Amino acid sequence: MKVFCGRANPTTGSMEWLEEDEHYDYHQEIARSSYADMLHDKDRNIKYYQGIRAAVSRVKDRGQKALVLDIGTGTGLLSMMAVTAGADFCYAIEVFKPMADAAVKIVEKNGFSDKIKIINKHSTEVTMGPDGDMPCRANILITELFDTELIGEGALPSYEHAHRHLVQENCEAVPHRATVYAQLVESRRMWSWNKLFPIPVHTSCGEQVIVPPLELERCPGAPSVYDIQLNQVSSADFTVLSDVLPMFSVDFSKQVSSSAACHSRQFEPLASGRAQVVLSWWDIEMDPEGKIKCSMAPFWAHSDPEELQWRDHWMQCVYFLPQEEPVVQGSSIYLVAHHDDYCVWYSLQRTSPEKDRRVYPARPVCDCQAHLLWNRPRFGEINDQDRTDQYIQALRTVLKPDSVCLCVSDGSLLSLLAHHLGAEQVFTVESSAASHRLMKKIFKANHLEDKINIIEKRPELLTSADLEGKKISLLLGEPFFTTSLLPWHNLYFWYVRTAVDQHLGPGAVVMPQTASLHTVVVEFRDLWRIRSPCGDCEGFDVHIMDDMIKRALDFRESKEAEPHPLWEYPCRCLSEPQQILTFDFRQPVPPHLIHAEGSIELRSQVEC
Repeated sequence: MKVFCGRANPTTGSMEWLEEDEHYDYHQEIARSSYADMLHDKDRNIKYYQGIRAAVSRVKDRGQKALVLDIGTGTGLLSMMAVTAGADFCYAIEVFKPMADAAVKIVEKNGFSDKIKIINKHSTEVTMGPDGDMPCRANILITELFDTELIGEGALPSYEHAHRHLVQENCEAVPHRATVYAQLVESRRMWSWNKLFPIPVHTSCGEQVIVPPLELERCPGAPSVYDIQLNQVSSADFTVLSDVLPMFSVDFSKQVSSSAACHSRQFEPLASGRAQVVLSWWDIEMDPEGKIKCSMAPFWAHSDPEELQWRDHWMQCVYFLPQEEPVVQGSSIYLVAHHDDYCVWYSLQRTSPEKDRRVYPARPVCDCQAHLLWNRPRFGEINDQDRTDQYIQALRTVLKPDSVCLCVSDGSLLSLLAHHLGAEQVFTVESSAASHRLMKKIFKANHLEDKINIIEKRPELLTSADLEGKKISLLLGEPFFTTSLLPWHNLYFWYVRTAVDQHLGPGAVVMPQTASLHTVVVEFRDLWRIRSPCGDCEGFDVHIMDDMIKRALDFRESKEAEPHPLWEYPCRCLSEPQQILTFDFRQPVPPHLIHAEGSIELRSQVEC
């Protein structure tokens, strides 16, 4: 059976209806999963195996049968570890059907079908009793339900339900405990991922400053965590304001609550500064004694930095405080970690939360529109003063006193730059109502609501009336569009330039005038693991998982590039950078296909 899926083509901006296999979403989810990355995580695997052996031994030492419940079994790896460690039987739950089907085959291939039952359900739907999925409660609970934030994949509700309905009281749990840590820092770079900074513009009339709307300044920001490879952030990019603080722990062997809660830690700032960002991570202890520990700590907080395990499925968290606050060295303050059943967020308080009722009961939500339209890297782009200065320098070379400008980038400040640099009239196109509202707020905050015309339309639909009958002398773009997932998707600018060609006056300037596509062959130090076949994992054959991922990749994903913030992933160049295509925006899109062929010489000694 085939289904039609509507998708916006990021290159042309048009809506396209594609015929897809009915299992397309399955293929996509498998292809973009972190299963391979997890299986390559040697530290994780070894620590789980050690914890499972210890838990099974404790149950056996009490003269009991070891009955295991494995929630989120994936490949069935942890269940196979449990049986190998001496467990009598395992009930392995996996809600994702393609994964559950693969687990059945993997378990069978490794010879454990008589000891492991794969249950293709959500754990909250598992039934208990003689005719149920499980005849009795388990006394060992094994899970891997964690994400970078620890609780973002619903670990707390799953544990809460399991303790109430699926496992014995005070069961053995692997992992046994998790602890969330936090460190308060000042960081202009990271803060630039969350707030719009004032932007100075040097003009012939003196310095002008583009200021953010008050609503944006007061907005607490996007509620979601920003997960990054914190080890790749330079120590020069932040100032530490606190020691590493253990914020809260969850004991998985006892009843767990998914109710909202807050946990505070009093501390004295190590330095005076502006508290802006909370860096956070967690560790899990596989045994009650805490001897078997798996840590997500960055290198400066890790107990053994030389043995740091690279992983992409679990990273570190960046949280932004609702507002930056001054802190004074030696003057006590409270850092408060709040969480509900799926999210964590932080706040600072001057007095104890028990005495001060100013505790945020609900997680922060963006109410200014900007955080819904601009992601964190986009905020960073807009706040990059060097980047802005280059646009200003380029605009000065083409602007004239009688210039009529049309800006065709989403949520861009280029229209404000063009106005401040002396354009006679500026039009800007915002294709969505949300971006239209945001830009109106920015123009109003800068007293430009009557100076810059916002047109809420797709650029292709512009009419002469929209432009007040005027011809455009400068077509302007960063280019940036919210539909662009990859850099070359911004070639949509070329299609827009072609669509508005009729509105361009004689000798009109298009900026940028050209774009070029470059390529370089690299060897990633670690990123390759997310796609590398595993084969054998801790002595268990998981080739079936490898084959499943390969089929999913071959279905579609292998033909598509994946967006990655490459500064987070060190690599070594294996070739010289090479320009492969150039696009001339001064002319409309040509009717013929543009292509390039060639070869790249590999040089193994070249360094990036």
